[in-house]
Amino acid sequence: MKKQYKILLLAAALTALISACQKEGVYKTLIITGQGEHNWEYSSPVLKQILDGSGMFSAEILKTPAKGGDMSAFNPKFSKYKLVVLDYSGDSWSDATKAAFVDYVKNGGGVVVYHASCSAFPEWKEYNEMTGLGGFNGRDESAGPFVYVSRDGDVVVDDTTKGAAGKVAERSDFEVRTLNTEHPITKGLPVRWMQASDEMLGNLRGPGLNMEILATNSPRMQFRRAPGAVPGGQRQAPPSPRFEPVLMAIKYGNGRIFNTLLGHADEGGGPAMQSVGFIATLLRGAEWAATGAVTQEVPYDFPTAAGTMLRPDFVPVTIDKAFKEIISYDITKSTKYYTFIRSQIAEAGDNEQVLLDIEKRMVNVLKNPEATAEAKKLLLRELSWMGTDYCVQAVKDLSSNPELTEAVDFALTRLQK
Repeated sequence: MKKQYKILLLAAALTALISACQKEGVYKTLIITGQGEHNWEYSSPVLKQILDGSGMFSAEILKTPAKGGDMSAFNPKFSKYKLVVLDYSGDSWSDATKAAFVDYVKNGGGVVVYHASCSAFPEWKEYNEMTGLGGFNGRDESAGPFVYVSRDGDVVVDDTTKGAAGKVAERSDFEVRTLNTEHPITKGLPVRWMQASDEMLGNLRGPGLNMEILATNSPRMQFRRAPGAVPGGQRQAPPSPRFEPVLMAIKYGNGRIFNTLLGHADEGGGPAMQSVGFIATLLRGAEWAATGAVTQEVPYDFPTAAGTMLRPDFVPVTIDKAFKEIISYDITKSTKYYTFIRSQIAEAGDNEQVLLDIEKRMVNVLKNPEATAEAKKLLLRELSWMGTDYCVQAVKDLSSNPELTEAVDFALTRLQK
C-alpha cells in the first residue's frame, strides 16, 4: 500500500513538473480596465484574446470600481504579474495603489499603455514619466514639450509652444512609418506600412524621459482638437506637416513600458484591432516589456505600404487552417491562405521533411473533389518547382479535367525533367 502511495506521489510530482515546463515562457498578465470613454468593454476582451492566442501570455482582466466609486478598494497585487496592460482612462487610483504600481515598474515590471490610456492620470508625475507622452484631460505646456518628428526626420523634443495636448484625426486607414529599425520591437518591420481604420491620436506632450520613438504616423493626417479624454470639439486648421509618434518604448527604473496609440476599439474589436500591424506590434511590445527581448518573427501577413491586412479572428494563420481554407479558394477574393502556404515553403528552405509534409497536404487538396479549380491551379504551380515523385500520380490524375489541363501539363513537364 505504501509503495503504491509513493508511486502516486511520484506521478503527481512528475505531472506538476511537466505542467511547469509547459508553462515556462508564458507570462502572467494583468489587464486593468473598467473606466474610460474609449469602448473598454470591447477592447479589453480583445486584448486578452490577442495576448492569450499568442501562446506567450496568460491574461486576466481586472476592473476598477465604476466612475465615482471607492478607489481605496482597488488594490491589485502587481508583483504577481510579469506584465500589466493598461486599458484605462478613468478616475485616479488611491495613493497606495499608485505607490505600489511605481514600485512594481521600478523593480522591473513590464507595462503596455494601450491607446487612450495615454490620456489617464494627468496629475500623476510618475505615470507621465512612464508613458513618455500623453494628451487630453487638461494637459498643457506644464506637462512638458510637444514631441514629434519633423518632415526632415529630426526628432523634436523642445517645442515649448503653449497650448493643450491632444488632437485626433478622423478615423481612416493611414500609413505608419517605422522610425527605429533596430529596436527589438520594430526590428524587421517594413519602413512603411498601413494601419486599418484607426483613430490616430497626436499633438502629445510629456517629459519624454528615457523614451525612444519607434514609429510615427504619416504627416498628411488632419487633426481636430479634443479638449477632454474623448476626442471631440471643433475642427481646427491642420498643423504644420509633421510625423506624430504612434509607438514608443520607455524605460523607468528597471521597468520597460511600451506605449501604443494604435487600436481604437469598436464592438467586437473592429478593423483597427484586427489590423495585423496593431496585433503584431502589440505582441512584440508586450514581450519586450515583459522580458527586454523579442523572439517573435515578423508575421508573413504584416502589412506594407500597399494596403492594410486584417485578422478577423485576431489569431495568426496556421498551416492546418491555410490548407482547410485553400480548398474553397476563389480567384476574385483574398490570396491570404495561398500567400501563407508559399511563405511556409520559403521558410522551410532545404528541410526535406517539412517540404514533404507540405507536399502531402497539397496532394490531399488535389485529390479533394470539393476543392475549387482555382485552388488546384495554384497548388499545381507550386508543385511544378518544389514537388517530388510523391505528387506525380496525383497530378496525372487531374489531366482529364479540362479546366486543369494546361496547369497539369505545365506541372508534369517540369516535374519529369
